[in-house]
Amino acid sequence: MPAGPKKATLCHCRMCQRASGNAFAPLLELPSADVVWHGAPATWASSSLAERGFCATCGTPLFYRSGDTTEIMAGSLAPDFTFTPTANHGIEARTPWVNHIATLPDRETRPELVASVTSHQSEES
Repeated sequence: MPAGPKKATLCHCRMCQRASGNAFAPLLELPSADVVWHGAPATWASSSLAERGFCATCGTPLFYRSGDTTEIMAGSLAPDFTFTPTANHGIEARTPWVNHIATLPDRETRPELVASVTSHQSEES
């Protein structure tokens, strides 16, 4: 990923909720000219303003693109990529339970479960 300014946000709007299948979409905004794909993602026009991209093989949501801006879904970034959101957008549709997440107990995935899983997703780079 190129050096330079980027904007990391969480979008809670209803369209992002539906496109991500989640309570919000964690997005890293970049100029579209700075994004290089290794293989062409599948796309669909989610509205008259934008298109969304996803992996045609596994269905992973990859981006939201409008005009000359592409917002990469943070969950598709490498695990060691630093993603620090600076703002919430679309808060009119924020689900009430999101504010409670930080107070929930944390648990790691059981090691025996991880050991028994064969992933069919692409390798992390």
